[in-house]
Order: sequence, then structure tokens, then C-alpha cells
Amino acid sequence: MPTEREMQIAPMVPESVMHNTKALSNLQTLTASIFGAAAGILGLESYGGFLFYFVFTILTTVLFYAIRVAPTSLKAGQSLFDTSRYFRTQYEFWTGGLFNGLAGYILTWTLFYGLVRA
Repeated sequence: MPTEREMQIAPMVPESVMHNTKALSNLQTLTASIFGAAAGILGLESYGGFLFYFVFTILTTVLFYAIRVAPTSLKAGQSLFDTSRYFRTQYEFWTGGLFNGLAGYILTWTLFYGLVRA
């Protein structure tokens, strides 16, 4: 447990950062499966399916940022795209979900494509 002095020097609480990371990861995994089902039902193939995934995953991250992170960043006087107060790195926030949910996306994409097109 960090002491009061350590909390004043480095105000980030590791438990809160882990909770935020877990919440974002759960959201990205869930939406990847939903996007996979949508791509399979729409009958997307090849590059179109991957483009669909990348566009909607980035859109989900931007919406998550706009709803959850941006309002609190503006109150604290931080720069607009600074997520270091809530997550370990900005890379983890902005692009971490692209590869974390890719396997689930492909799995549900092929499942629903096979169900609809068979």
C-alpha cells in the first residue's frame, strides 16, 4: 500500500489504472464479437471485413474517450488527448483494442458468415 508521501509525488493509483484497463478491454472484446457478427451477417469478405473491424474499433475507442475520459480531462486542466492519468500509456488506450479483439472478431465473423451464407 503506497504511503501518503508516495501518493502526493505520484498520484496515480495502480488499482484504479488496472480497473480502467480491464473495463476498456472488456468493452473492446465485447464489441469485437458484435462487429464480427455484423460483418458475417452483412457477408463481408477479405479486406472489406478487416476494414470494417478497424473502422468500428477506432470509432468505439473514440466514443469511449468522448463519453468517459474527455469530460474529466477537461475539468482537470489536462490536454485534450492526454490519457496518462487513467491508463498506463496512450498507446494502450488508443490502439490496444485493435489487436486484443481481433481473434474474437475473426471467430464470430466466420461463424456468422457460415451460418448466413450456408
